[in-house]
Amino acid sequence: MNDILDRLKKEIPNNSSVIIATSGGPDSMVLLNLLLKVKKEKNLKLVCAHVNHKLRKESDDEAKMVKRYCEKENIIFEYMTINDYQGNTENYARKKRYEFFDKLIKKYSSSYLLTAHHGDDLTETIMMRLIRGSSLKGYAGFSEVTEKKSYKIYRPLITKTKAELLNYAKENNIPYAVDQTNESDDYTRNRIRKYILPTLKKENKNVHLKFIEFSKLISETEEYFEKVVAKKITSIYQDNKLNVEVFLTEKPLIQKKLIHNILNNIYKNKINLINDNHVNNILSTVKNKKPNIQINLPDNKILKKAYNYVWIEENTNKETYDYILDDKVILPNNNTIEIINETSDHSNYVTKLNSKDIKLPIHVRTKKAGDKLILKGLNKQKKLKDIFIDEKIPMDNRNSWPVVTDDNDEIIWLPGLKKTKFDREKQRNYDIIIRYRKKGSL
Repeated sequence: MNDILDRLKKEIPNNSSVIIATSGGPDSMVLLNLLLKVKKEKNLKLVCAHVNHKLRKESDDEAKMVKRYCEKENIIFEYMTINDYQGNTENYARKKRYEFFDKLIKKYSSSYLLTAHHGDDLTETIMMRLIRGSSLKGYAGFSEVTEKKSYKIYRPLITKTKAELLNYAKENNIPYAVDQTNESDDYTRNRIRKYILPTLKKENKNVHLKFIEFSKLISETEEYFEKVVAKKITSIYQDNKLNVEVFLTEKPLIQKKLIHNILNNIYKNKINLINDNHVNNILSTVKNKKPNIQINLPDNKILKKAYNYVWIEENTNKETYDYILDDKVILPNNNTIEIINETSDHSNYVTKLNSKDIKLPIHVRTKKAGDKLILKGLNKQKKLKDIFIDEKIPMDNRNSWPVVTDDNDEIIWLPGLKKTKFDREKQRNYDIIIRYRKKGSL
């Protein structure tokens, strides 16, 4: 790890206050240990920032472990807890973490936030985005240094693998926690880590370094492309409205980049809520010959088209939502819809689907006027509002009841109420299992 120590000494100025995002896992505990080695020489003030996500029973014990280590090594310990979640769990947690980090940056007048992202993390991130779709910038994953308005996010471990960090932790008797959920196949990143990454490493044990080169190349291409598009956007996007007529004269590649730029400007640090499917839906709406259309977007926003103009605004109806289901979605009422690997439950709280029958990605949204579906065992459509009446669902609950659709907006399941024609019973006929859990249920 001497190369990492040299980089830390070179990057961080003397007498700096440094915020270290510390989960308690081996990666962040190794980073904390390395910083201790340069603390005295550089006269650094180290601030350990720990977030308790309260998603596992071990979380409280892990927080105590990190705190004990900081007290022993004379490191400032800052702590926060996330108790309530909304929408996509991962995105919501990330938002809360960085709000916490931003507060600490101001509190300690720091110019640096250090995170323990390593080379395997970058490889997994790039592969996830290739699978799910992203912008050109998104396909680059993350860089060693990210410039924020008032500070830098620095990832000094980016050239190291998880195995190297684990070996260092064991050799130096560094305490760390093990998150058992990292072994679960319920999450895309875990499946990539367990099954795809080892195969790549058999071809090249330093494949993570190739992904770093790929990331840099994408970032350089993005930087050039950004300059080209910046010259065009002022004539196409004025007063927060897109001129459809002018927009459609551009090449498809420029069109997509323009949409990404607009979304980056609107979503800012929440841009990870947007994926390639959202961009394609927006492009389809812009090109649609209908004069008036609107579609839901993440973070309670709506895209509207009126004749020759398109714009995005806040959704004033707070009960409506439209999430893309990757692994798990937490609804505004804290009920959960998640993809699972197996189940013995055959109730209406679980549906089993064949991905060949539907268009991915899967959406979780609220009802729309005119919603219809074909129930399992029936050959004709039934209105959603009639199902709500038949099931005696109170009027107050109907507007926020989850409706699961495919990307063509065809209803494929009414969680907790009805299965549709898309539900499959025999194992060979399905490859997706979705479960609906109400808050407090096991």
